[in-house]
Amino acid sequence: MPIVSLKSVNKRYGALEVLQDVSFDVERGSVVVVIGRSGSGKSTMLRCINGLETTQGGEIKVNDKPLIYNEKALRALRHEVGFVFQSFNLFPHLTVERNITIGLTVVRNVPMSEATKIAEKVLAQVGLLDKRKSFPDQLSGGQQQRVAIARCLALSPKVILFDEVTSALDPELKGEVLKVISDLAKEGMTMILVTHEMQFARQVADRIVFMHKGKIWEEGHPSELFAAPKTAELKQFIATSL
Repeated sequence: MPIVSLKSVNKRYGALEVLQDVSFDVERGSVVVVIGRSGSGKSTMLRCINGLETTQGGEIKVNDKPLIYNEKALRALRHEVGFVFQSFNLFPHLTVERNITIGLTVVRNVPMSEATKIAEKVLAQVGLLDKRKSFPDQLSGGQQQRVAIARCLALSPKVILFDEVTSALDPELKGEVLKVISDLAKEGMTMILVTHEMQFARQVADRIVFMHKGKIWEEGHPSELFAAPKTAELKQFIATSL
């Protein structure tokens, strides 16, 4: 049974159709990388999976449970589906450690002593245990993004969605974030990534989904898609992206 399933999902803003009959499944422990030009619907699709955007048609299931747009159901959904954004969204007035523990103590009612242990564990996982008492503005962009990933991991999600998490970073800082994601892939974390990092997509993805004009245009293993694209649209995208 797939852990995430989209069937004929449609999304529009007024007359603008952003997603048109989008269907695909994500197996447990797999890494799906979504590629495509800006405006192709990639980020909107991620936001729909996490209930941040409502759909106008089709069905989304996570862990075989249909997505329902009420507060209780969405809260339960976000216990299972983590989201790492392009902007780090850290609280600037809180330490790195408190940025991670606040969700555990306030939302999950985890005792502070236990939350602190979890924070230490996930910070070690992303290589930032020595920064736990620092504030976000004392960190580089890459370090802040790794804290955002650690904060997500602290909540023990079954799936993590990554939306262009390196696009706001300088080239030299991208590598440290991509390494963390690569390590998570090796550990069997289920992930859906929207990225423009084509070489990284080739290395880490079990499946590539190419979106164009709000539709899934092509999908398959990286070795197939990059070596022999079936459509002119994917061929041109690859030529301009690599």
